[in-house]
Amino acid sequence: MRTDKILITGAGGQLGTVLTKQLQEKHGFDNVIASDLKLNSSFEGCFKVLDVTNFDALKNCVLKNEITQIYHLVAILSAKGEEAPLKTWDINMGCLFNVLEVSRLCKIDKIFYPSSIAVFGGNIEMDNTPQSPNLTPLTVYGISKASGENWVNYYWSKYGLDIRSIRYPGVVGYQSLPGGGTTDYAVDIFHKAIREKEVFNCFLKASTQLPLIFIDDAIRATIELMDAPAKNIKVRTSYNLAGFTCTPEELYNAIKRVYPDFKITYKPDFRQDIADSWPNSIDDSSAINDWNWKPKFDLESMTNVMIKELKKKFKATIV
Repeated sequence: MRTDKILITGAGGQLGTVLTKQLQEKHGFDNVIASDLKLNSSFEGCFKVLDVTNFDALKNCVLKNEITQIYHLVAILSAKGEEAPLKTWDINMGCLFNVLEVSRLCKIDKIFYPSSIAVFGGNIEMDNTPQSPNLTPLTVYGISKASGENWVNYYWSKYGLDIRSIRYPGVVGYQSLPGGGTTDYAVDIFHKAIREKEVFNCFLKASTQLPLIFIDDAIRATIELMDAPAKNIKVRTSYNLAGFTCTPEELYNAIKRVYPDFKITYKPDFRQDIADSWPNSIDDSSAINDWNWKPKFDLESMTNVMIKELKKKFKATIV
């Protein structure tokens, strides 16, 4: 049995930053190669500057480093993607095709492909959205992710490539700044709160209900899915995943219990239309049944950890 050698593409993003560290702890520093378009000066471990749009560069990296697993995290996100739809499609799909073909040619053991609740559109059951509804996404990011799910299923069906995927809800974490997603408000609000004197301008309505997940749960779900026996993986497009559901107002009130003077204003912009097309809550019974998924964090426990960790980071920056 060969030693797992893991390549993470897009390792500098919100998910990649944390996932890299978890995989390093699990598999060892020498067996995890993080990659992105540029190196973060504070990064610890093996890092390659890699443009995944370059097929030959990706293939050479995989062969040279004897890669057995790929976590493909490169993507332009929902809100950012609407600023340049064609570019977003080209990058999101082009990078995925390169990863799929390199994985097929190099006989990669397992691939992880992150999908998103952005694959859902306005004509779904908004509450407890089922695993397999009609997917009619309203953003190019969502369109690319929905298309990606079908390509992932195709490579599994046609070539037996073991690709696994999760439809992440909005991921909330303290390790990095917002990256251009529609649920970024749920990260940015904490950064404003710990500065105490700043008013937070929310780009969604106070009553907008969306599924969220704390990053610790998101990373744990990813690793648990990848560790599950292949025979347990019944969904070969992408698994629904639920953490908890809340509105901007509910999140604000949770923070306000710690920062009673914290102020918020609501100024919905184009991201409101995107949010309105997404589910209020998610049915993740397939993940629960197939690989025993269960979230550990709710709104209150996530809020407590976010404030605690961001206060540490904020103090460190002003010392």
